[in-house]
Amino acid sequence: MSASVTTVTSVTAFTAVLRSESLKIRSVRSLGLTLGLVLAVTAGFSVLMSASLGPEERAAPGFDPLESTYFGLHFGQVAAVCFGALAVAGEYRGGALRVSLTAVPRRGRFYAAKLAAVALPSFAVGLVTGAVCFLAGQPLTAGGGLGPGDPGAVRAMVGCGLYLTLITLLAAGLATLLRGATAVLGLLIPLLLILPFVIKGEGLVEYLPDRAGRQILFQDPVGSLGPWAGLAVLALWTAAAVWAGWEALRRRDA
Repeated sequence: MSASVTTVTSVTAFTAVLRSESLKIRSVRSLGLTLGLVLAVTAGFSVLMSASLGPEERAAPGFDPLESTYFGLHFGQVAAVCFGALAVAGEYRGGALRVSLTAVPRRGRFYAAKLAAVALPSFAVGLVTGAVCFLAGQPLTAGGGLGPGDPGAVRAMVGCGLYLTLITLLAAGLATLLRGATAVLGLLIPLLLILPFVIKGEGLVEYLPDRAGRQILFQDPVGSLGPWAGLAVLALWTAAAVWAGWEALRRRDA
């Protein structure tokens, strides 16, 4: 009986902290705008790419009709990184973290609630983004494109939400470790946008977070990683960043 009461109390306490952390995010207008940019930038560039594809591009070797719908994710993920980093980095300005830990002394509960408050809206926006990119982009492609019932379509729409959520949490974990958004952007932007294009061919490049995670968006994935295996690799990168952030939060003074 006592164990059940303890469990209910812990869940209630976590829910209260989660509500508080969610309120912090909603009260900062720039965070809402940044999250909105994830949808606007990803969908905008993706639809433009779909509309510009002609028969020649679709017939090119290596072209994937499903992945092309999510071209804008290359740019939209930058907004996701900014959202995750800024949502956490705000705790390190003006002694806000000290106030938060005074209100929630259990750092594990505080950290879990902070990550959940970041992940939930990211996943919701990611799902909408995935659906908009596919449903608006595919009809614009030459030949009519793919339909929701075609192989990989639903997987890609859901995968877009999962991808953006993991990228956001990756940034949030690193922001907890580095205590600042600028350092996170300086680390992740080259890792996600530059390094995959500098390193050519297969091999270790397949295991970079961007390259691995985007396998979920392909109708016919290339390389040694399948759709879910690639997403699992990204999840491992995210887990490592979240763990490093937790170790820093647990050991360092506020």
